[in-house]
Parts: sequence; structure tokens; C-alpha cells
Amino acid sequence: MMHQNKIEFEPIGIIHTPFDGKEKIPRQGRFGENNDGVAEIFPEFVEGLNGLESFSHVYFLFHFHRSNGYLLTQVTPRHHQVKGVFAIRSPRRPNGIGMTIVRLKKIEGNKIYFSGADMIDGTPLLDIKPYSTDIDSYPEADNGWLKTLPQD
Repeated sequence: MMHQNKIEFEPIGIIHTPFDGKEKIPRQGRFGENNDGVAEIFPEFVEGLNGLESFSHVYFLFHFHRSNGYLLTQVTPRHHQVKGVFAIRSPRRPNGIGMTIVRLKKIEGNKIYFSGADMIDGTPLLDIKPYSTDIDSYPEADNGWLKTLPQD
């Protein structure tokens, strides 16, 4: 099987959070809404922030820089079920790309202040996209295998 050529990304900034290791990080940003962070955008990308301040929430796409390797099947930490990596949100992924929605607090110069941090301090930020309720919300979405689990 032929694979495409290798893809390389350059970070647009660095995410600063109070977390120095994965043990203290909430499993998803929305479960740690009081966890504040600052995304420091590199100077050559600051102009791209124009207009972002008008949104309440944004997506951060980042690299799991401290995750080593990947497994195509993994045991889920909370429910102890074997699932494929693409059916779970584990950081041990083939490309190590993470995504979370954060609440935008303010932008000052090259710094984005946000809440809902669920990444380790020093995480490379790859991209930012605005969250739009018209585009990104699917109230009829199916939660797949997660809907069979007890609510906690």
C-alpha cells in the first residue's frame, strides 16, 4: 500500500497551562472550565488573530508532544473497553493531533487567554478555528458506543 508523502507542520504558537503532566489534566476541556491557559502566538501569525476576539469559543488544534507512539486499539481508561484509536480520544494517535474547544476570555497582543485547558504546559499549537453554533453543532448527532455507558 502506498502512503502519501510525509506532511510537516510548524506550530503557530505555544500553549501555557498549569499542567506539567497528564495526571492532573481533565479528560476534556469542558470538564475543566476553570482551568485557565494562555496561548502565545508567534509574531509572524499574530495578524491572523484579527476578528477572533468576537467569538466566545474556539477550537485549538495541537500536537501531543509528550505522547510516545500509538496503539491502534486501546483500553478506554474510564470504561475498560477495547476500542480502536479513531473511536476514542486518546493522545496516543498515529499523528498525535489533539483538538479541544476552549472559552475565549480575551486577546492581548500575541496572547490568547482562555479557559477549559486540557493540555500540558508547552504544548505546540498547530491551528485555531472559531467555534460556530450554526456550523459546528449537530443536536441530532449520535454518540456511538458512548451512549451505551452509564452516565457519570
